[in-house]
Amino acid sequence: MPESSSELIRNVRQALSVAVAAIGGSERAGQVEMAEAVANALSDRHHLMVQAGTGTGKSLAYLVPALVHGKRVLVATATLALQRQLVERDLPKIVPALEKLLGREITYGIYKGVGNYLCLQKMNAEDGDPDGQVLLEVSSLGKDAQRLHAWAKTPGVSGDRDDAPDVDRRVWMANSLSGRECVGADVCAYGSQCFAANAKAKAQLADIVVTNHTLLAIEIVDSHPILPERDAIILDEAHEFMDRTTQAVTEELTTARVQRAAAMARKLMPGKLSAALTTAADSFDDAMTGYGERVRYETSLQGRLSEIPSELEAPIRKVREAAAAIVQSITADEEIIDSDALAERARVKGAVNEVKTTADKVLKMGDSHVLWYEPTFSTLHLAPLSVSHVLQENLLTKTPVIATSATLTVGKGFDAMAKTIGFDVGDDAAEEFEAGEIDPANVQMLDVGSPFDFAQQGVLYLPKHLPEPSRDGTSPQVLEELGELIDAAGGRTLALFSSWRGVEAADIHLRKVLAELPIKIITQKRGDAVGPLVERFANDETSVLLGTMSLWQGVDVPGSACILVCIDRIPFPRPDDPVMSARAAQADASGGSGFMQVSLPRAALLLAQGTGRLIRSIDDRGVVAILDSRIMTKRYGATLLNSMPPLWRTSDKAIVRQSLERLASEFSE
Repeated sequence: MPESSSELIRNVRQALSVAVAAIGGSERAGQVEMAEAVANALSDRHHLMVQAGTGTGKSLAYLVPALVHGKRVLVATATLALQRQLVERDLPKIVPALEKLLGREITYGIYKGVGNYLCLQKMNAEDGDPDGQVLLEVSSLGKDAQRLHAWAKTPGVSGDRDDAPDVDRRVWMANSLSGRECVGADVCAYGSQCFAANAKAKAQLADIVVTNHTLLAIEIVDSHPILPERDAIILDEAHEFMDRTTQAVTEELTTARVQRAAAMARKLMPGKLSAALTTAADSFDDAMTGYGERVRYETSLQGRLSEIPSELEAPIRKVREAAAAIVQSITADEEIIDSDALAERARVKGAVNEVKTTADKVLKMGDSHVLWYEPTFSTLHLAPLSVSHVLQENLLTKTPVIATSATLTVGKGFDAMAKTIGFDVGDDAAEEFEAGEIDPANVQMLDVGSPFDFAQQGVLYLPKHLPEPSRDGTSPQVLEELGELIDAAGGRTLALFSSWRGVEAADIHLRKVLAELPIKIITQKRGDAVGPLVERFANDETSVLLGTMSLWQGVDVPGSACILVCIDRIPFPRPDDPVMSARAAQADASGGSGFMQVSLPRAALLLAQGTGRLIRSIDDRGVVAILDSRIMTKRYGATLLNSMPPLWRTSDKAIVRQSLERLASEFSE
C-alpha cells in the first residue's frame, strides 16, 4: 500500500536523523526542508530547483529521500571532488545505518566514460597503434608505461584513472580509448576482464549511480542511452550544467586528430583509401597553419566566424570525403576475423568516423551553431548556440529532475537559471505534452538558505573610489588596494581574477610590495591542476593564492588560511567569447537584451560563487573585497548584490583594514 504524504515525510525525517548521526553531523533546518521537498518531488513526479547555501548538507538532503523511496536515482555532478565525496565519504558512512533502519540492502556505484579506464586489449596488442608510438619516441615515458602496466596486472585494481599511478597524459592515452573506438565487451577477447564493462555492470544495478554532467549531457543531446535506467535525476552543482552540456557537445576539428585517424587507417588497410586520407590530412594541416598565422595578425578573424574560412573549406571537404570512404569500406568488410583484429578495426573505424562526423557538421553548420578558431592549439570549434530546448525535450519530459546548487538565483529569482536548464517559466510555458511525459513547467522552486550568519561572520567591502576597469588591464590603483588589504590580513588571501593578464600583473606587483613580509605568494599558471595549488594554500596559513576562473568555484578552505577573498572585477563574459557573445546577439536580435539575459546572469552566478569561497564553516570570519566600483555606481549593481550571500556591506577602507588586522592578530597568537 502506498505511503501517505505524512508517512513519507515522517520516514524521511527519521532516516535523515540517522544519516546525519552516522556522519557525526548535526541536523539543520534547511537540510530538513530540502529533504522533504525532494521526497515530495520523487513521490509526485514533478521537477524541483533548490538553492541550498554552503553548509546546508545538501547531499544528504537528496540522497536520504531517494533511498527511503527506494527509487533508482542518477546523481550527476560537475566536479570530480563532489563525486569522490559522495562515493568515498557520504554513501559509505550513511548506507550501513540506513540499511539497518530500512531493513534492506542499499547499493551504489560510480559511472564514468570508457576513456577513464585502461583498455586491456589495447595494452596487450602485439602491434602498437599511433598513440603508442610516442612512448617509443620519448624515452622518459617508458618508466611511466611500465608502472601503469604493472598496476593493471595487480589483482583487484579498478583500472580507473583516478586510482591509477600518476602518469603522463600521453601514457594514459596510449593505453585507453574513447567510447566510439571500443569494440564492446561481448566480442573483445578481454571482455570478461574489462575494467569499464565491469564498472558499468555494477552501476547498472545500483540504487544510487553517481556520474558527471558531461556523460549525462552526451546521452541527452545524442538521444542515445549510455547511462543506467533511473526513476529520477539529481543535478548537483546545477549552475554549471548548461556550460558542461555545451562543452560536451562542442565539436573539435584539429590537425592532430585527423592525422591520428589517417595513421591508424594506414596501419589497418594500406592502399589508396588510407593514402587519400593521409594526403587530405597533410593539406588540412597546411591550411590550418596558414590560417593560424592570419588570425594572429587580423583581429577581425578572432571570435565567432560567420562562415567557414574560404581557405579551410576545400581541405575540410577532402578530409570528410576520404574519411567517409574508409568508414564505408570498413563497414562493408564482414569477413570473420579474430577478436584482436576486430578490436583494432573498431578503433580505426571509431577514430575515422569521428573525424568524418565532425567535418560534416562543420560543413553543414547553420545559424543554430557557433564556429570559431582557437589559435593556441590550432583548433576549429563548433558549438550549439543553445542547448536548453534539447535538454527540455530529451531530459525534462522524461523523468523528474531535481536541480540543486548553492547558487541558482540571479537577483533573488530562479528564472534565469531555470531557462538555461530548459524549464518552462513565465511566458515560455507550453500548454500541451504527450501522455506519460512530464511537463517542464511543473517545477517547484525553493531557497532553503544557509545555516551561516553571513552578516555576523563576514564583511563585503565595496570601494567606490577605485577607477572603473578598462581594456588596459588591472589598474595600478586596484593593485595598490590589493596589496594593502593583503598586508592587513597578514596573507591568508584568495585573490580571484577574471583574466590571466590580471593574475600576472598582480604577481609582479605583490612580489615587490610584499617582499619584506613573511607572506608566500602562490600564483596559478596556465595548465596547473587546481587541487595541489589549493592544498599548498590551505597548508600555509599566511600564504596568498592568485588565480583565474578555475578557482572561482569549488575551492573549500575553511579556517585561518583564508580570511580575505579579493575579486578584481565583475566577471562579465569576455567580448571575444564566441558562444556567449553569439547568445547575447541572438537575444538582442529577438527584441530582448543580451546584457540582461546572458551577460548579467552569468556574471551574477560567478560572483556569487567567488564570494562563497570565504565562509565555509560556522566558525569562519573574514572579508570579501570586490575591487570594481561599477557594482556600486551602475544600476545593474543591485542585481549582482542581491545574488550574493548577505554579508555586512561597507565602502569604508579603514573599517575593513581594522577588521582584517584584528582577525590576523587573533590567528597569529
